[in-house]
Amino acid sequence: MKIVTTPMCEEIVKLAGITDYTVNKFPKKEDGDLAILLSESKVDMDCLPIKINTPRQVFESIKKVSKINGNELSDMDIQRFFQDYELAQKYLNADFKRDVDVKVYSEFLKDIVLDLGFNIVSDDFDYVIYPDYLKDKVIETENLVEIPSHNSISKNPFEKIEARYAILEKLI
Repeated sequence: MKIVTTPMCEEIVKLAGITDYTVNKFPKKEDGDLAILLSESKVDMDCLPIKINTPRQVFESIKKVSKINGNELSDMDIQRFFQDYELAQKYLNADFKRDVDVKVYSEFLKDIVLDLGFNIVSDDFDYVIYPDYLKDKVIETENLVEIPSHNSISKNPFEKIEARYAILEKLI
């Protein structure tokens, strides 16, 4: 099977133990048999959509991708990938409930703020959380929290989690 993945998902493919793949930002049918890409992406070929915004999503994505080559990783194997990342490890198997009300300007950020235990509201909020690419679209003027998006942060999912969660943990 010829696998193609996007740059954002390449690290998951590597961690899952797949070594024979190609990277293409916009996979096409002629590139391969299966595309591994972010769930928001659309392609005209068989694909395995994954999410990598939260530690649990990264864990589940590695597990899902590792099944492709018939060598499914154990939970213990996958948990080892988290050992050098304090925040990713902290939020992997824990549920938090915090008294922080936020307005969120992006679907991928909703996953993250819910994982942190924040409450998503549309008014009477403590903070407005938005991705850097929507900076010019935010209409609020106070308590703004800008989060780096996919294109302005490491492609390593663990480093991405560490950077984004560190920004948001300061609101607690």
